[in-house]
Amino acid sequence: MARRFDMVIRGGEVVDGTGAASFAADVAIKDGRIAAIGKVVDSGDEEIDAKGKIVTPGFVDIHTHYDGQAVWAERLSPSSSHGVTSVVGGNCGVGFAPCRPEHRDLLVSVMEGVEDIPEVVMTEGLTWDWETYPEYMNAIEKRPHDIDFASQIPHSAVRVYVMGQRGADREPATADDLAKMQAVVREAIGVGALGFATSRLVIHKTGQGNPIPTWQSAETELEAMAMALKDTGKGVLQAVFGSSGRTLQDEIDLLSRLTRMSGRPASFTMAQANENPEAWRDIMAHLAEANTKGPRIRAQVFPRLIGMVLGFDLTVNPFNLCPSYQPLAKLSFEERIGALRDPMVRARLLMEDAQESFLPLTRLGRRFDYIYPLGDPPNYEPDPSTSVAAQAARRGMDPAELAYDMMMEDDGRALLLLALANYGNGNLDPILSLINDPNSVLGLGDGGAHYGMICDSSFPTTVLQHWTRERDGTRISIEQAVQALTRDPAETVGLNDRGVLSVERKADVNVIDHGRVTLNSPKVRYDLPAGGRRLYQDAAGYEATIVAGQVISREGQSTGALPGRLIRGAQAAPA
Repeated sequence: MARRFDMVIRGGEVVDGTGAASFAADVAIKDGRIAAIGKVVDSGDEEIDAKGKIVTPGFVDIHTHYDGQAVWAERLSPSSSHGVTSVVGGNCGVGFAPCRPEHRDLLVSVMEGVEDIPEVVMTEGLTWDWETYPEYMNAIEKRPHDIDFASQIPHSAVRVYVMGQRGADREPATADDLAKMQAVVREAIGVGALGFATSRLVIHKTGQGNPIPTWQSAETELEAMAMALKDTGKGVLQAVFGSSGRTLQDEIDLLSRLTRMSGRPASFTMAQANENPEAWRDIMAHLAEANTKGPRIRAQVFPRLIGMVLGFDLTVNPFNLCPSYQPLAKLSFEERIGALRDPMVRARLLMEDAQESFLPLTRLGRRFDYIYPLGDPPNYEPDPSTSVAAQAARRGMDPAELAYDMMMEDDGRALLLLALANYGNGNLDPILSLINDPNSVLGLGDGGAHYGMICDSSFPTTVLQHWTRERDGTRISIEQAVQALTRDPAETVGLNDRGVLSVERKADVNVIDHGRVTLNSPKVRYDLPAGGRRLYQDAAGYEATIVAGQVISREGQSTGALPGRLIRGAQAAPA
């Protein structure tokens, strides 16, 4: 045989990302691109036997916060352990560029409060060999990664860069301020930012508990940023909403005005509120109406309950705000668990009330009606009868007592799962409707953030395992699942050179043993800068993940290959 290709993946069931029915075929790769799909006679320098496996495009995660991790690490994991080959950072309007030296502590505080990244991790890990956004992009580009990284320019950083302390204090921007911010955004889009991102979410606070710079930013300021995108003819808008006194319908109307004036598409964070579990229906109907008027707006939805992991080695647990817990939090994990085994310590913590906290998420650790054992393997669609509150009621116990005992299992490493949203019905049926909605797109995995609270970047594995194979209820087809993980998010942000297996597209590919795909329970690792802690979750069934024609992992284990590159701007589909 002539050796014509760099790689041939043989005999797999191709699920190409378009939603079309799967088909048996070989996939050949040459020079980082798909060279042929079908019966490939010629051989490759590397051959992968995919018989009995599915072959998919690499997954695209458009809502991450790897802005810091991309500086200090080569692997953008856990995402790259779950078939993801392209990620987008800069979401929620938070990030590290542009940034003057005197504002570094402020942007670190914003990321600490909003994204639960410890200050010491950023202080140790960030090189700060940039001030402007173009310099930040150059710094990212210099470091090879396992997967591709794209960035959006974050509103908070832009506001502080132009306005200094006035921006941090949320003072109204002057006409001169707006003109300067527009120039910064145009410059960023010119060097390859995928778009502009902002946040108006009331619970987004700095590490000191102050509202972030963009909270309640004036509509005129957002209009100015949208017009900067119009000037370039490029870029997407991304937003997370939640201002007091405004409905999500109000914010969709605002976003619709911004898309119509700029001519640019947009997306925003969407979830089912536990306290108002039917509200999503009117919101999605309102979005569908808005999309008849201008460029498309998509709701970013998460395909399982939106939760927070609780444990004695994590940021939040039911006792972390108790006075007697404060000195324990400063101990090593082994010392802390040793103290928690003391019956007197246990009794004291069970008697104490949780104190107030200026960080909203840390106040939620006692919502026992929505707290479940996470389990191993983890269960992200638990029966409401298994909640800590329900179990405690059946046993005649205080739910705090039961939660304490549950977390002490596995030598103090057992984890609980708090359903913050997407679980108002006690099941994921409404989320199935959101997944199926033509105006939604999967996102909100938050890889690179919330290190001590969540590990939601594992959601692609949930889609493959739970939604297509194991769910006790209505499922989705493997073709729909792969499209939702590949083409749809890629098109949402303009990465049209990937997300579909077709000739001349980028050779980002997964070879997956679908019947064996299994999500493992998250574990705590101390592998961040300064020995920082993070939740890490891996999976089985990913036989090979390929980026630009190079295998970056086999069976979830890194090969050491680093073909990932900085994505500069939207990418056109091949002719």
